Amino acid sequence: MTASVEVVRTPGEPEKESWGSFGAFVLKLAVAVFVFRSFFFSFYTIPSESMLPRLWNGDYFVAAKWPYGYSRWSLPFNLPLIPGQVFASLPERGDVVVFKHPVDKVDYIKRVIGLPGDSVAMKGGQIILNGVPVKRERVADFVIPQSPNTACAWGGIGSPATCTYAQYRETLPSGVTYDTLDFGRTPQDDFGPVIVPEGSVFAMGDNRDNSQDSRFPASPGGGVGMIPTELMVARASVMVWSTDGSADWIKPWTWFSAARWDRIGDGI
Repeated sequence: MTASVEVVRTPGEPEKESWGSFGAFVLKLAVAVFVFRSFFFSFYTIPSESMLPRLWNGDYFVAAKWPYGYSRWSLPFNLPLIPGQVFASLPERGDVVVFKHPVDKVDYIKRVIGLPGDSVAMKGGQIILNGVPVKRERVADFVIPQSPNTACAWGGIGSPATCTYAQYRETLPSGVTYDTLDFGRTPQDDFGPVIVPEGSVFAMGDNRDNSQDSRFPASPGGGVGMIPTELMVARASVMVWSTDGSADWIKPWTWFSAARWDRIGDGI
C-alpha cells in the first residue's frame, strides 16, 4: 500500500510561486487586456482642437468598441485576425466616432453628419442635410483658459488668461444637439452638395474652421473624405482624464494642478 503525501505549510508562511506560475499569470492578464481593448472599451487622447468645444486638447476618454461591429481595425496593432467586418452597424447622425484615416490608417475623431444616401452641403456655415437647413442658432461665446494645450487660434479673441470664440448650437433632424465654433467666413463654409456613397459616412469636426474632415479629399495627415464604415472603430463615451499640459513629469504635484477636474466623468 502506497502512502499519500500531503504538502503542508506553516500558517502565515507565504506560498512560494514558481516562474512558471508567474508567467501564466502575466499571460492571462495580457489576454484579458487584449480582449477588453478589442471588444469592449479602449482609451484615447485628444491631440488637437478640431473637436472644440466638446473635446479639448489634452482630454483622455474611453470609447465603446461594439456599436459599429468589429474588424482588424478594432484590434490592438491592427492585427489581421478578423476577416472583413462582423456585427456591422451604421453610426447614428451626431455620434462622435473614432475611425481609421482612409489613407494612413491613423486614429481620427469626428462627428457623423451624413449617412449613406444623404445629400450634404454647407452654405454660409450652415449644414444643408437632404435639402433642409440644419437648425443653427447663436449661443453664448465659448471661453476656454489658455494653457500649453489650448493656445488661442486665429479665430479667437485672446486675453492673457482666456480665448473666446463665437459659438453656435446645431440640432440634427433626430433631435441630437451639440455646439460648434465659428471663426468667421472661410472658403469651407460653402460646400457641396455631395451624396454620401453606400458603405460610407460624412463626418465633420465641431471646430468647423479648424478641422480637416469630410469636406476635404482624403490625404495623409489631412482631410478624410468620405469615411468607409469598415474603418469605424469606436464611439466616444466618457471622459476619464484631462490635463492643460502644464504638468512636469519630474514634479508629481504638478500632475494635480494641471488636471481639469471639472471635465472628468463627463459623457461625450
